[in-house]
Amino acid sequence: MKYRRLGKSGLSVSEIALGNWITHGAQVDDTTAQACVHAALDAGITTFDTADVYSETRAEAILGESLKGIRRESIELCTKVFHPTGTGKNDRGLSRKHIMEACHASLRRLQTDYIDVYYAHRFDPTTSLEETFLAFSDLVRQGKILYVGVSEWTAEQIKLGAALAKEYRVPFVASQPQYSMLWRVIEAEVIPACEREGIGQIVWSPLAQGILSGKYIPNKPIPEGSRAASTAGSPFFDKLVGQWLQKEVLQVIERIKPIAQEAGLTLPQLAVAWVLQNQHVSSAIIGASNPEQIKENVKAAGVKLDTQVMQQINHLLAGVAEFDPKKTG
Repeated sequence: MKYRRLGKSGLSVSEIALGNWITHGAQVDDTTAQACVHAALDAGITTFDTADVYSETRAEAILGESLKGIRRESIELCTKVFHPTGTGKNDRGLSRKHIMEACHASLRRLQTDYIDVYYAHRFDPTTSLEETFLAFSDLVRQGKILYVGVSEWTAEQIKLGAALAKEYRVPFVASQPQYSMLWRVIEAEVIPACEREGIGQIVWSPLAQGILSGKYIPNKPIPEGSRAASTAGSPFFDKLVGQWLQKEVLQVIERIKPIAQEAGLTLPQLAVAWVLQNQHVSSAIIGASNPEQIKENVKAAGVKLDTQVMQQINHLLAGVAEFDPKKTG
């Protein structure tokens, strides 16, 4: 495993992080989830990503249980706040009340005294940024969170947040956007905005919701047991998976497979390595439904793709990848 600084902060993170969205508390049983966490630790992964909303708070609890006995200082534990975690009118958003209560609940579920990076999971247009960043500031002063990040914020929102972070002396260091060969909307505006503010990218879905796993073949049925099969017909499927299950996209992916083979990589390894070629990416979050997936995909850490390989990939994807900065993940 290799490690990188998170933006211009002093915090180092593993090039590959383990996330547990969709998997822990949902697609895999608790025993398998714990095995995945231990496989990640064995592979040198130190950065773990979750959120209070994942699997209705169960994902945090499972991660906390899986990390029991691990020296706390040896890992970076990241979670998020924004989405509803209850039925009450204040059980959502980025109000001071919800941030404070959600943070304390996450600490209990994760069985820890502090969170390394605490993300605003989405932008909250109903709450002033001043209220949100003052709450983050107080949690930092209390030692309950060390750094602050945001997920899927626009460049303008990041700029406004960074200004308040400076005023309130909040270490705003991370952006967590979707990023892959197929989804490149952050390149035009978000990455330049973050670079100006010293904010690093910890990106999610480098395999484009599994589309870049290579298991989806043009003109063939969706494989049983795949993520697309388990989410077909849901809003998640329509927004994040269904858009890529198009013949022209899958045909391009078939043409990328030989490039991976020539580089001595599997297609998933190539997809993760491609993301890590971007100097602004500090870490790429992978998910896993079994330990073997982790053991294979961590081999992308430290891989250097030559210029010709990058040019070939970019040329093939030019007509199907999404670049529009107005799109959100």
